[in-house]
Amino acid sequence: MDSPQTRFQALLERHQKIVFKVARTYCQHAEDRRDLEQEIVAQLWRSFPRYDEGRSFSTWMYRIALNIAISFARSSGHRKKHSVSLDERALGPTDDSTAAHERDDLVQTLHHFIDRLDDLNRALLLLYLDENSYNEIAEVLGISVTNVATKISRLKQRLRKEFTHTNPH
Repeated sequence: MDSPQTRFQALLERHQKIVFKVARTYCQHAEDRRDLEQEIVAQLWRSFPRYDEGRSFSTWMYRIALNIAISFARSSGHRKKHSVSLDERALGPTDDSTAAHERDDLVQTLHHFIDRLDDLNRALLLLYLDENSYNEIAEVLGISVTNVATKISRLKQRLRKEFTHTNPH
């Protein structure tokens, strides 16, 4: 029988992308992302004795990771107000390709859209983009499947408006 530490390490290794995705969604700066990743892993380890192996590890992991990320984002909110993000486009073009530049603009628009979302919608969009089912999203966020469907529909509408407004062609 494996020790709890061995089981935890194996599960964490198998699902480590969840930690990275959550941190990337909630932190723009690499140093903040690393701090958040460490905090998530530490909390996962502290909570592991209460993990019910009859349930999905990834769902349990998402729930903890998102709760930590939301708390982290709220506590570091004062840093956001006093820091200026370096827009990579201000450094000048690195690729003369028009298609690459348009793709970069679309990605930048998506990042700005996500950054403006409240905590619940940011978590919802992350889970949706990670191709979780509505049932899984509902379980992670603690809301009904109907509420998930409604919120995703509204997010899609907002996203369409954002991209139509930003990129009218």
